[in-house]
Amino acid sequence: MPTIFKNITMIYFIFLASVLGASVYAGVVVAPVVFNTENIFGTEILSKYQEGMIMTQNFIKLSYIVTLSVVFVALYEGYKYKMGERDTLTLIGAFLVIATGLMFSYYYIPDIVLMQQAGEEMTKTQAFINTHKGSEINFKIYAFGLLVVLVRNYSKALK
Repeated sequence: MPTIFKNITMIYFIFLASVLGASVYAGVVVAPVVFNTENIFGTEILSKYQEGMIMTQNFIKLSYIVTLSVVFVALYEGYKYKMGERDTLTLIGAFLVIATGLMFSYYYIPDIVLMQQAGEEMTKTQAFINTHKGSEINFKIYAFGLLVVLVRNYSKALK
């Protein structure tokens, strides 16, 4: 493997691990804190709607690196595929990252923002609840795909 590709691979690993870490942190740490402010302050200072608005801003910013990860995965895995390095699990993981990453950034986030802009009552509708649940499932699949791509590439690099 040429030195430049080794360096690119190292950057790829670090970036994917960082994105995966940020994704897990957003779901496991940030969301429970943002949606439970009454536990911190002892009284309800923010409504669930306001907490949701704050959380949405976090996910909007996260969507930028999700989109960047989609580009990196498509380019890196596409190059490896073209060079004859074909691995079914990595391809499935890459497909999951690309498909769910794009859905997160360009379908779910804009749709949730639009519904939030329509007001607090809109966020209590079944349409919003279903969209939000879909975005949660989608994001978990994205994180799983990212983990698959990272682990498969890392295991091949160690050989």
